[in-house]
Amino acid sequence: MFTQDRDKMRKFFISSWQKKQNNEPMEQLEDIVADIIARHPEYQSLLEKEDAAIGREYLPEFGETNPFLHMGMHIAIYEQLSTNRPDGIRNAYQKICNKAGDVHEAEHRIMDCLGEVMWQAQRNQTEPDEQAYLQMLKEL
Repeated sequence: MFTQDRDKMRKFFISSWQKKQNNEPMEQLEDIVADIIARHPEYQSLLEKEDAAIGREYLPEFGETNPFLHMGMHIAIYEQLSTNRPDGIRNAYQKICNKAGDVHEAEHRIMDCLGEVMWQAQRNQTEPDEQAYLQMLKEL
C-alpha cells in the first residue's frame, strides 16, 4: 500500500472495503484498512463510488477534509503503536485514550499533533521531529 501513486492507494482502500462488505478473505493490511473505514461511516458511501473517489480533489481552503488522508493518518498511528516508534508512543497513546475516554477521539487528537509535525518537517525539508511529536502528545 505504501506508494506515491494516489490512485493506487485509493483503490486499495476501496478494494479493502469491498472485500469487507462481501466477507471475502483479506490480508492483514486490508483488514486494518477496512476496520478504520468501518469506524468512519461518513466515508463509506464515497468508497462505493470508485470513479468519484479516485479522481476527487479535496481542498482545505473550501473546508474539505480528505478522507483518504484522514484514514491514512489512523493507519500511521496504528503502525506507530505496533512498533512503539517513536519510543514511548504506546505509553502516550494509552494516557490520551484514558483522558479522552474513547479510542477514536484519542486518535483524532493524536492526528492533530502528527499533522503538525509532518507539516513542520515538510516545510523545513527535514525528518519529522519525534521528540517534538512526543512532547505535543504529553501536553494533550
